[in-house]
Amino acid sequence: MNNEQLSGKVAFVTGGTSGIGREAAIAFAQAGASVAICGRRPDEGQAVVGQIVSSGGRANFLATDVHKAADIEQAVAATVEAFGRLDIAFNNAGVAERGLLADLTEQQYDRVFDTNVKGLWLSMKYEIRQFLRQGGGGSIINTSSVQGHIAFGNSAHYTASKHAVEGYTKAGAVDYAPNGIRINAIAPGIFHTPMMAPALAARPEYYEEQRRRYPMARFGETSDMAGAIVFLASDSSRYITGISLPVDGGFLAH
Repeated sequence: MNNEQLSGKVAFVTGGTSGIGREAAIAFAQAGASVAICGRRPDEGQAVVGQIVSSGGRANFLATDVHKAADIEQAVAATVEAFGRLDIAFNNAGVAERGLLADLTEQQYDRVFDTNVKGLWLSMKYEIRQFLRQGGGGSIINTSSVQGHIAFGNSAHYTASKHAVEGYTKAGAVDYAPNGIRINAIAPGIFHTPMMAPALAARPEYYEEQRRRYPMARFGETSDMAGAIVFLASDSSRYITGISLPVDGGFLAH
């Protein structure tokens, strides 16, 4: 590991087995943090742990379903048992559904909101409780989206869920700033991730049109996210709370 910006800190990552969550876990470890990686895919989770450990870092995998309060509570407790404390939480677990508002089903609503909203709230709830037990302090970073800032067509449930992420981020930041707990969000544009791969393959002409709307003329790579996440986790952002930071190649700038 080659960067000590987060030396001695402990990070907790939901949705940490692939995509942006995996990148964040590795970036935290490279910056000197011990990392608890939470998710529902043990093989992928252990692969991330193996990569971190083989590079000299400290990490473990915790099988966790963010829909379940007991899973989150136990995962936070297991993180503290393994590493002694909790300093950073990156709440990244999320799913997407496409469809027009009047066509989407109740089952699709439940799937999106149970993960993107309820799962986020439960994660924040138990992370904040642990920060308070430690006497305050700590940094939470939530994964929102550019769709938490603007509405895209054909994705009503997802857009609404990411607006809720923005709301929880701001409300939590206001509530817990007196305790020294900072709560921010990142708002990615379109990134090359396993979750996006089927959509990109199924509609290449549509996504080529979307790509041309990005001032940087490309979609994001997961490595483009690492610096922003580490910054918001670190003391370099100690006077920043309640923001949603677009990481979008300039998409929201026009």
